[in-house]
Amino acid sequence: MSDTTTVVTPADPAAATSAAAPLREVGALIRGARKGRSMTQSQLAERVGTSQSAINRIEQGGQNLSLEMLTRISDALDQQIVSIGGAPQRAHLRVQGGRKLSGSIAVNSSKNAAVALLCASLLNRGVTRLHRVARIVEVDRIIDVLRSLGATVTWSEDGETLEIVAPADLHLDAIDADAARRTRSVLMFLGPLSGRYGSFRLPYAGGCDLGTRTVEPHLIALRPFGVDVEATSGWYEVDVANTEVPTKSVVLTERGDTVTENAILAAAARDGVTTIRNASPNYMVQDLCFFLELLGVQIEGIGTTTLRIIGRSRIDEVVDYWPSEDPVEAMSLLTAGIVTSSTLTVTRAPIEFLEIELATLAEMGLRFDVSEEYAAANGRTRLVDITVHPSELHAPIDKIHAMPFPGLNIDNLPFFVVIAAMAEGTTLVHDWVYEGRAIHLLDLTRLGASVTLRDPHRLDVTGPTHFSGAEVSCPPALRPAVVILLAMLAAKGESVLRNVGIIARGYEQLQERLNSLGASIETFHD
Repeated sequence: MSDTTTVVTPADPAAATSAAAPLREVGALIRGARKGRSMTQSQLAERVGTSQSAINRIEQGGQNLSLEMLTRISDALDQQIVSIGGAPQRAHLRVQGGRKLSGSIAVNSSKNAAVALLCASLLNRGVTRLHRVARIVEVDRIIDVLRSLGATVTWSEDGETLEIVAPADLHLDAIDADAARRTRSVLMFLGPLSGRYGSFRLPYAGGCDLGTRTVEPHLIALRPFGVDVEATSGWYEVDVANTEVPTKSVVLTERGDTVTENAILAAAARDGVTTIRNASPNYMVQDLCFFLELLGVQIEGIGTTTLRIIGRSRIDEVVDYWPSEDPVEAMSLLTAGIVTSSTLTVTRAPIEFLEIELATLAEMGLRFDVSEEYAAANGRTRLVDITVHPSELHAPIDKIHAMPFPGLNIDNLPFFVVIAAMAEGTTLVHDWVYEGRAIHLLDLTRLGASVTLRDPHRLDVTGPTHFSGAEVSCPPALRPAVVILLAMLAAKGESVLRNVGIIARGYEQLQERLNSLGASIETFHD
């Protein structure tokens, strides 16, 4: 930001769209700092001398900000929100490790479900309201793309509800290419847009640095719908042939989550019956199906690998939906308790998507309790409370590897590396999906772990480890970054994790939430 007196939104519509993104980023920082101090909007408004509605607009990125107001907000929150002039400051974490955690913490709603539901909102000409959506960078980037297409996207005053209204005609040529290129989730626009337009273009998808990840499975899944994609310089050029037939059969060559969601969205956007085989039945896919059913799309086989979908070419509904809780966040929080040898309760954990993980942990000697089941806010997902206890862990007899649901979740696999480092013996961890993610986990050796790379997909982890503090640069991949942070909680002494921006892609206020359990994590900038 410049050293001027006011942050002004330009009068030119194109320039205004470009300028709005920084305002929303600043607003998200303010909201995060406020919530991290358990402060309401009204309390912050009183401290800075403005109204609660003004704070709400600021947090949504809908109000211009003077430097004076930024300074007052920073003082009220005791945190520098932005750097005025010069290069932007990077965020780092300072961790005082070796502390026991205690208490209970609730699992937030699913990030992966949220981005799928946001993409699905393009199918609805009516009003879509999503409740308790995670306020994370990945969600903000998809919202930026939706707004650039002409959708009205508004947060409620309490920040708990997101309302989306898509226009009859999207502004496809005005797509926010910068936001789109920074998230791989933009690929899920292929399905809904192909049901509405004969041709369009999407920017190349980005996201975490996890090696080569081909988009070919997406293209194979969409070809039965007449979708043809040609890659040009920085863009996917999409043409959709008029191949409407009453019934379609789609066989997925890869049982991927986003691939399945793209096929579901393409089927939901068209009249007729589509059968999808080798579909992923994972948590975010089920959430998408539950939501589409509220839009009047008929779906049989939810939770199985064969789906039968009766789509609707025109959907105009007023719908409210609550995304289910995130099993990967649940595993992250459980891991925090395990590696610190703490008694910790994680509430609202979606048990259907954690059963293999818990069975593996039981084999390793973890002691834990599971409550009776209860329903999530969506009325469909089964939740439990899980309490972990300090345990003597040992390496499992067999290797630990991920599988498509109902196997061990691919995103949960990295957490077993730091858990295995706490266990007696040597554990083989096989990350067969991603090229390069295993390499990022070698950073655990900086903290004293014995982790050896067999090849780009396999690690030998030998424990038990007595972690010690160190300074580590944050890996450019979300889950490995969080794994390093969790190891620092267990490390004796002080650790520093540098350039932690990627953690905000998938976690809302993780530092503050861990601190509420007894951790000591401080943010600083340089």
